[in-house]
Amino acid sequence: MTEITDTAKPTAAAALHPAVERFVLHWGEMGGQWGVNRSVSQIHALLYLSERPLTADDISAVLGIARSNVSNSLKELLGWDLIRRVPIRGERREHFEAETDVWEMVRRIAAGRKAREIDPALATLRTCVTEADGDASIHPVAAKRLKDMLAFTETVDAWYLQMLGVPKAKLAGILRLGAKIIKFIPTGKAG
Repeated sequence: MTEITDTAKPTAAAALHPAVERFVLHWGEMGGQWGVNRSVSQIHALLYLSERPLTADDISAVLGIARSNVSNSLKELLGWDLIRRVPIRGERREHFEAETDVWEMVRRIAAGRKAREIDPALATLRTCVTEADGDASIHPVAAKRLKDMLAFTETVDAWYLQMLGVPKAKLAGILRLGAKIIKFIPTGKAG
């Protein structure tokens, strides 16, 4: 990545190392596929790979993104708790750095998605199941499918909450096991 020192501030022509640029662009594309603004994702990627905290002006110059867009994107990333403000002695401008622990970053993204997507889905499904329960005007197939969806979503939610308590090293071990973990799970009678 372009080295940004106090004496060498980035310009609009600041170049990123090709690997860094590729990652920043790809992270932006992935963010777009996940419903996150491309600029937000690119800024997150840049801060994640940066060796030092950056100002909004640094980010704007390096990525060629309008300063107002950078400011709004930084607010969103702060709201997701994926970046933080970092005080720099002798500097009046705000500097930002990303969470660099991949496990913590994924945990925060998962927590944000749960709060924004899973929790409202659970509330809606519970309301739907309650409204459908005992109502003869709803077809039994629809009522059963609502209950099935609620049960599945509650299971995923409970699993997520349990995983929060698992230490990173053990969670990494579980993930490395992959499908091999099946042999540790008792199975019922073959159906």
